[in-house]
Amino acid sequence: MNAQLDAILGGLDAIILGKKQEVRLALTSLLAGGHLLIEDVPGTGKTTLALALGRVLGLQHQRVQFTVDVLPSDITGSSIYRQRDQAFEFHPGPVFSQILLADEINRAMPKTQSALLEAMEENAVTQDGVTYPLPSPFFVIATQNPLHHSGTYPLPESQLDRFLMTLQMGYPDADAEYALLMGGPVRQKVLDQVSLCTADQLMLWQAQVALVKVASSVVDYVLRLVRQSRTSASFEMGLSPRAGLALMAASRAWAFLKGRDYVMPEDVQAVFTAVCHHRLRFRSSEDRTGLIRSITDFLNHVDVVA
Repeated sequence: MNAQLDAILGGLDAIILGKKQEVRLALTSLLAGGHLLIEDVPGTGKTTLALALGRVLGLQHQRVQFTVDVLPSDITGSSIYRQRDQAFEFHPGPVFSQILLADEINRAMPKTQSALLEAMEENAVTQDGVTYPLPSPFFVIATQNPLHHSGTYPLPESQLDRFLMTLQMGYPDADAEYALLMGGPVRQKVLDQVSLCTADQLMLWQAQVALVKVASSVVDYVLRLVRQSRTSASFEMGLSPRAGLALMAASRAWAFLKGRDYVMPEDVQAVFTAVCHHRLRFRSSEDRTGLIRSITDFLNHVDVVA
């Protein structure tokens, strides 16, 4: 593995204890150029992971706490009339950053949630007929609470589809939680974390990820996963072609993080749940463990080789 990437992972592991898989998936999402949604109950480290990513990667980031009274203009910016010039002047909102941390995004009204759609898809914001490009690189890292919590508004499918990956943090194991309790304030560790990367370096890695080779047999495997999800008894709605592209991009990034310039079926399997969980509509209303089991069963029933 690239020594610099190894150092970045080490820095994140020192802050987010006992969550190595989740940390690697989060970094994979950014290497693939995709937005990240982190969901779980309060207090499991969602915001800490998002803030730590911004610090360790050396990216300029802003945080917005989403609540029911947050307006779209609070995110994208607004035009203010200047009496002296008798003209409107656009004042950029917090979305004009390299990382926008949308904290508890599903506590905002749907109209406010949708304000991010153009930014996440086009890397731009349009105001009064003028399009303003966002910085490069640009990521949205959003956190959300489970939908059964009070005061939450479910993200529509079109919004969910803009996120390359969804992660569930879960509770740490006993050893990690003991170390967490003995280690002092976690937020101070985030503030003390030095940058181990630059925006230019990250974009260089993204360009290298795009060059990771994918054999035709692996493409066939991804295609079978996508197409069989549409006829599986477990899912009411299967994966779209966009989901297939997302799966390919994430698999390339995972292989790159593992130090390879080619994708293996194991890379596809490693990212499948994070890429596809929020894109699948399940027939049952099981808890998270049951839904993950449904995805695992589906993966096990699709042959790697046709």
